[in-house]
Amino acid sequence: MELLALSEVLSPASPVDVAANPMSWPVVTFLVAWLVILLVVCMYGFHRWSLVYLYYKHRKNLPQLQACFAELPQVTIQLPMYNEKYVARRIIESTCKIDYPKNKLQIQVLDDSTDETVQIARAAVAEMKAQGFDVEYLHRTNRQGYKAGALCEGLKSAKGEFVAIFDADFIPPTHFLHEQIHYFTDSQVGMVQARWEHINREYSLLTKTQAILLDGHFVIEHGARNRSGRFMSFNGTAGMWRKGTIEDAGGWQHDTLTEDLDLSYRAQLKGWKFVFLPDLASPAELPPEMNAFKAQQYRWAKGGAQTCKKLLPKILQSKMGWRVKTEAFFHLTSCTVYIFMVALTLLMFPALWFKFTLFQNHLFGRVLFDVSLFVIATCSASSFYVFCERELSRSWSDSLKYLPFLMALGVGISLNNAIAAVNGFFGECGEFVRTPKFGVQHEADKTWQHKVGFFEAKGWVQILAETLLAIYLTVCAVMCFTHAAQKITIGIPFLLIFMVGYWYVSLNSIYGQWAGARAAREVEGASPVAVEAERREK
Repeated sequence: MELLALSEVLSPASPVDVAANPMSWPVVTFLVAWLVILLVVCMYGFHRWSLVYLYYKHRKNLPQLQACFAELPQVTIQLPMYNEKYVARRIIESTCKIDYPKNKLQIQVLDDSTDETVQIARAAVAEMKAQGFDVEYLHRTNRQGYKAGALCEGLKSAKGEFVAIFDADFIPPTHFLHEQIHYFTDSQVGMVQARWEHINREYSLLTKTQAILLDGHFVIEHGARNRSGRFMSFNGTAGMWRKGTIEDAGGWQHDTLTEDLDLSYRAQLKGWKFVFLPDLASPAELPPEMNAFKAQQYRWAKGGAQTCKKLLPKILQSKMGWRVKTEAFFHLTSCTVYIFMVALTLLMFPALWFKFTLFQNHLFGRVLFDVSLFVIATCSASSFYVFCERELSRSWSDSLKYLPFLMALGVGISLNNAIAAVNGFFGECGEFVRTPKFGVQHEADKTWQHKVGFFEAKGWVQILAETLLAIYLTVCAVMCFTHAAQKITIGIPFLLIFMVGYWYVSLNSIYGQWAGARAAREVEGASPVAVEAERREK
């Protein structure tokens, strides 16, 4: 009787007798699943709106310097790297150009490399030492703890009271330390984070879209959380820590793949304050190749799930206010949205089938399968990134023209990130797979295509699944166009976004695998050091 009542509420004028029709149970089951997924997606979409609201509400709550150091303190800069032959020299030389007294600055090159990066980094360190810089080269013969392990090992010999960290693909501005260090005159400040900029933003459609995604994270998310008193995260690079904060929070731990997020929450639970400086930007390289981008996204999603599993119960049981707890819940569980996006994709065909049969003459069916999905799953994200780009003083055309592809890429990457989230919640910690750096800066630079990419047999299984989903959604799109007379025009753009996203990700993944295999064959037997020397000459 309860099921019958539900069906009558959903479609009171339906010509189909749901209680008598053999399809009634599948229909009701499907509707419940569909509405639950919509509710969850809507909830996280509303959370995006809340971040925009918080950002503008606390827009004027900018970080204020309380004082300045009369004498600059000792600072250690850590440069963790692993097989970064294309960018290792650049980051070492760029770090030595930072404007800070030489006698107050220590630079640690934390190299876990197993390739020619060792020789390149050693040579660069020797050159900088000869110029009077305090540069320490630390090479581990194992990757125990991965990046977290390297940072922890470096702290043992770190001279500085404050520790700045840069990944190998970053180019820190010369004024970086002077812009950050004085915020630590407040004894409660434990970490200061700068915004990321992108040296290859204009390189391709993929990098332009990634840049917008990261802009949204830094400008709106960090700005809203930090200025409203919620917890924010250190982003693993382009930030500075008080050494005592790291120690007080339990140090770098490697039981998750996002050691930065993990330490951030542990430190803030201890009462330490974080500062975000949106006007201080440090440029870095965006992955120019799809499989590299997917590897980065996979690590972030899996690590986020692991950190959620590890810390969310402690946060909810803590004495923090409900606003902090609520934001922490949405932040740490955001990786689960990808699981619901994949479920939404799989339900697309039955949704259309029911629309064209049981609900073809009912307003409810059109609203449920067209308007609600489009508004909930796209408009919240669209407005979020439009506000972000406007805050960065970009024109309306720059803010809007990439949004359809932005949404398509977010959908296309959802299977990759859903798998990562499930592994994070239920699997082992796993290996820290670095994001490949190719030293790419300009649109004309296609050197990454001649460098070894990802060529792993296990990658083809996921690519096949993404391709099958793209074909599946194409069938759904054809089905829509063949029933165009049934007034489904609002739902078609949403479906096309799904379809284009999966096709783009799968085809570019296939190309990346092929290019990686070809590059591996081409460089086999060649001298990598000679290749690097030739690249530098060019």
